[in-house]
Amino acid sequence: MLTDAQPWLQLDLGDRVEVTAVATQGRYDSSDWVSSFLLLYSDTGRAWKQHRQEDGVGKFVGNMNSEGVVQNRLTPSVRTRFLRFVPLDWNPSGWLGLRVEVYGCSYKSYVADFDGRSSLLYRFNQKSMSTVKDVISLRFKSRQAEGVLLHGEGQRGDYITLELHRAKLALYLNLDDTRLRFSSGRVAVTLGSLLDDQHWHSVLVERFNKQVNLTVDSHTQHFRTKGEGDSLDVDYELSFGGIPLPGKPGTFLRKNFHGCIENLYYNGINIIDLAKRRKPQIYSVGNVTFSCSDPQLVASTFLSSSSSFLSLPATTATTAAASTGTAGFSVRFQFRTWNPDGLLLSARLAREPQRLELQISSSRIRLTLHTSTQHTSEVSTGHRVNDGLWHSVNLDTRNFQITLTLDNEPASTIELEQRLDTEDLIYFGGCPLSTGVSHCKNPTLAFQGCMRLLFVNSQPVNFNHVQQGLLGNYNQLQFDTCGIHDRCLPNLCEHGGQCSQAWTTFYCHCSGTGYSGATCHNSIYESSCEAYRLTGSSSGYYSIDPDGSGPLGPARVYCNMTDDKVWTVLTHNSTAPVKVHGSSVQKPYVMRFNYSASPEQLRAVVTGSERCQQEVVYNCRKSRLFNTWDGTPLSWWVDQGGERRTYWGGFLPGVQQCSCSLEENCMDMNYFCNCDADTNTWANDTGVLSYKDHLPVTQIVIGDTNRTDSQAVYRIGPLRCYGDKWIWNAASFYQESSYLHFPTLQAELGSDISFYFKTSSPSGVFLENLGLKDFIRVELSSPSVVTFSFDVGNGPVVLAVKSHLPLNDRQWHYVRAERNVKEASLQVDQLPLRFLDAPSDGHLRLRLNSQLFVGGTASRQRGFLGCIRTLTIGGVTFNLEERAKMTPGVSSGCPGYCSGSSSLCYNRGRCLEKNSGYVCDCSQSAYGGPSCKEEVSVSFDRESSVTYTFQEPFSVMQNRSSQASSVSRESSRARENVAFSFLTSQSPAMLLSVSTFSQQYIAVILARNGSLQIWYRLHVDRRPDVFNPAPSSLADGRLHRVRIHREGRDVYIQIDKDTDLRYSLSSDAELISIKSLTLGKVTGMDVVDEEVRQAGSRGFIGCLSSVQFNHVAPLKAALLNRGSSLVSIRGQLVESNCGVLADSKTSKTAVDRGKEPLRNASQSNSAVIGGVVTAVVFSALCVLAVVCGFLYQQRRRGSGAQRRNGSMSEKEEHRHSLETAYRAELHLQHHGSAVRDNMKEYYI
Repeated sequence: MLTDAQPWLQLDLGDRVEVTAVATQGRYDSSDWVSSFLLLYSDTGRAWKQHRQEDGVGKFVGNMNSEGVVQNRLTPSVRTRFLRFVPLDWNPSGWLGLRVEVYGCSYKSYVADFDGRSSLLYRFNQKSMSTVKDVISLRFKSRQAEGVLLHGEGQRGDYITLELHRAKLALYLNLDDTRLRFSSGRVAVTLGSLLDDQHWHSVLVERFNKQVNLTVDSHTQHFRTKGEGDSLDVDYELSFGGIPLPGKPGTFLRKNFHGCIENLYYNGINIIDLAKRRKPQIYSVGNVTFSCSDPQLVASTFLSSSSSFLSLPATTATTAAASTGTAGFSVRFQFRTWNPDGLLLSARLAREPQRLELQISSSRIRLTLHTSTQHTSEVSTGHRVNDGLWHSVNLDTRNFQITLTLDNEPASTIELEQRLDTEDLIYFGGCPLSTGVSHCKNPTLAFQGCMRLLFVNSQPVNFNHVQQGLLGNYNQLQFDTCGIHDRCLPNLCEHGGQCSQAWTTFYCHCSGTGYSGATCHNSIYESSCEAYRLTGSSSGYYSIDPDGSGPLGPARVYCNMTDDKVWTVLTHNSTAPVKVHGSSVQKPYVMRFNYSASPEQLRAVVTGSERCQQEVVYNCRKSRLFNTWDGTPLSWWVDQGGERRTYWGGFLPGVQQCSCSLEENCMDMNYFCNCDADTNTWANDTGVLSYKDHLPVTQIVIGDTNRTDSQAVYRIGPLRCYGDKWIWNAASFYQESSYLHFPTLQAELGSDISFYFKTSSPSGVFLENLGLKDFIRVELSSPSVVTFSFDVGNGPVVLAVKSHLPLNDRQWHYVRAERNVKEASLQVDQLPLRFLDAPSDGHLRLRLNSQLFVGGTASRQRGFLGCIRTLTIGGVTFNLEERAKMTPGVSSGCPGYCSGSSSLCYNRGRCLEKNSGYVCDCSQSAYGGPSCKEEVSVSFDRESSVTYTFQEPFSVMQNRSSQASSVSRESSRARENVAFSFLTSQSPAMLLSVSTFSQQYIAVILARNGSLQIWYRLHVDRRPDVFNPAPSSLADGRLHRVRIHREGRDVYIQIDKDTDLRYSLSSDAELISIKSLTLGKVTGMDVVDEEVRQAGSRGFIGCLSSVQFNHVAPLKAALLNRGSSLVSIRGQLVESNCGVLADSKTSKTAVDRGKEPLRNASQSNSAVIGGVVTAVVFSALCVLAVVCGFLYQQRRRGSGAQRRNGSMSEKEEHRHSLETAYRAELHLQHHGSAVRDNMKEYYI
């Protein structure tokens, strides 16, 4: 073992047994032990399979010394004869030492072998077998990816078929009649993967009526079968192994199963035992034997995408060619892989520098003949050959052509002028990394996958000789096993994300799901209308996700953002008035309301709102709500829980009265409702339902409109809610030993944690949850560092974000930590996102068993002192205030101006606590003013432009932490957020453009007809994606607001309050190294389309307002930083107030204000002349402004000078703080430069 490059220890258990555990120990009284190992198993000792634990981990933990015994339970257990222990790591100070013990029990098996042309028929005692309950169990191992395991059908249209298709198990089951038998194609429920690996797989089918459970190995799928009946009626017989054609023995309708089946039970009947004992119920078709033959197809695995290779001498090819009088060689083999790229074969030819390469390229097979350094011949064939299935390749270079055949497709050829001869070696799967092999280079990656049935010149390659060093050479190969593993089973992508995979990892495609992230975990929508308002949004239709990353999807709502409240409006299918007549208590009128959200989403919205209400308008004429004799309800409505409610119009639950009774103004005071007066004139019982737990109204029932002249008209308004009760849900911790405790965190496969905190303490644990070995913790580890640490069994992982400013400054700071099976990430405020990729074959599940501690730890040490609010974990917001009421050392809420639900700062403005009040930090906002509500607007002329240059090649997505810098990721998630307002009468026009160093760009333009166009060019070699969300002209002299949000392939566009659309890009590529963002005229773009070029040359004439690109506000930067190297201004810009005027509807055109025009030091003469003309117009406007100001001052003459001075002082303090915050943001990397005295914040 010590001289073997790949040592292993193999056990022969004598017969197949069920192994439940293995134990290991080092060599006695030595320094020799194995610390980790792989476990392989086999029935025959030839074809092996690696055992993986429940979460897919293949590596077992071994010993830490020579005497201790470490036991590993096998979950699931394996039934095998041979075991092979493959050491991975051992004591570096000693040698390999391994003692093993195996635990298990005997295993009895009834086996039948099917050769692909045979089957077993189980014939019933009667003509038809009808069952309402079925249990079918079996185990199989297959040599092919296709084949029928079981089939039965009846004349009534019922059928059941269990078959392999593309190495997956498909169950077709229908309980039906002949009318629907041929109405549509049969639909299968599919489960499992890679089931043609010649190893045993277990199957269990359980059916009761229409409910069915299908289990393959450890994966179960529950479904409800189609059909009208509850029983399965099968005529005459069930067939196993194939579907024989009636009247034609040996002829089959579908491809038969080729392999072995054991322990086949149909409703408790042992089918194979009956066949083996030749019972009359069983009829055998073809050759069925009762022992499982050994597999002849043994594969080898190429493990590394960079260093794996197998080299075989070409002398055998040359010798064979010489003996037949022909030149060239032939190769054939089978392969399977998940990777879209990889080198399959490379051969140097006798005539230098000719060589032949066969590779997988972009999921196709490509053959390239290099005849010189400049000249190549190439053919391609196949499609999606990286699907994990076995594919056959046949390459023949004999005669005067090269022939390539893939599977059963037509051959592809390259014609030759002369015959080919090989030299030296043929390399399979890759090239050596050594510099001595210059003629063989991996074009992209080496092959990572499995190969079998390798023939060179029709001679099979003996892999045993290769392994023993008797033939060729190899590196990073695993013999006698195919190590392919389906990482999309089970699908770990959330919220309907589509899973795809490579050899070592998987990817989640989230397009169209409304979620983003590595596993489609994070909602791209805000959780409420209140949250949209805080991001600067105005009234309009939005998608909200009330439980964030939880199981509920997004719901479409209207957000009505008034000055004092933000209303969430959910409509239903019947908001117009409805007339009702002819109904009675026996035959009442019933209307069910379907809302724009599911019942679960409605409950989440209502629960998370401070208050909800729904208007009920009820007009009546001789139509009572209650029986006047005994008070029995004649009409009622149904609440969200399905309960009947008989109170109307805002009255308290449980009381059968209307709002007129509450207000004491009923038309007849003898009744509690106006309609109960039962008059022949129209009466009204309108009111507002506001008891939140009963809303919304899901159904209305009216039962008293069947008398003469009796009629009712009702209207149920939309559900309207306001307030977000969770945003400001907070707790204050004032003792280090105090904490809040909650139930154990349910986060096995992943979860996200987000919250806000403020503190003056230098450190403290925000939350912690422990398991036996696993844990998860988020803490403030120092005044400027937040850490996120956890252990899922692969060792502790620590992510840290360090702020350039202290975080214990008694201001609110945002933290978001996420862990999933793909990665872990940590976000603090607007600092770069830190993340770390998870190991490809590590443990996945976080196993916790203690309570969740918030604000402290179980040891009552390192507790947090300060405030925590809006704690949300996995889409569930924790009620900190309620728990704090019963916990010593913790109080509900948090003191301070910035801790209440009242909105102090808008449009992403951040509230900062001061000693005697607060200020709003607008540095992350495109708005200005004391509350970040005032538009920042600039008027452009044709030559004007503002260019914001990013300080370094800038990725929109995220910067890696130092811990993650060495971990490569093959895909990332692109994201852009763009928002601006504009007013113009010109078209075409360039509104905004973003360019990168890699010649990508985004452009937002007005076309010749004035319609808005959005251009995305993410690949230089492809046509750009162009979206036209507003076909009508927007160059109409009115202010329009545009918001663009991109997540991967999905682009969401909102224009004003009405247009809200989603488009899909042709690629999810991110912008690589952003160069600059330009508003207005653009010249000199490298790669740009003609229509965009024309719009860029025409520039923009009009007003742009409140422009934001991700965290950058270019207009604001231009106003505040005239001398900055980051901002370049061409032409003349005049600060404007078009946004304010448009909002107040006092004018449809922008009026320039008396601010100094912004320009570069060097301008053309035309620009100077234009400036003079503008100055004249500007002077005239100033005169008008002075007159207006004089009249305004006359009205305010009574105001005291002291109040004015105080107001001005407060405004100056506010302005100074804003300038400081914004300067720190803009000049983060230039902190050593001097502070410019003329930097100002303009309030407009």
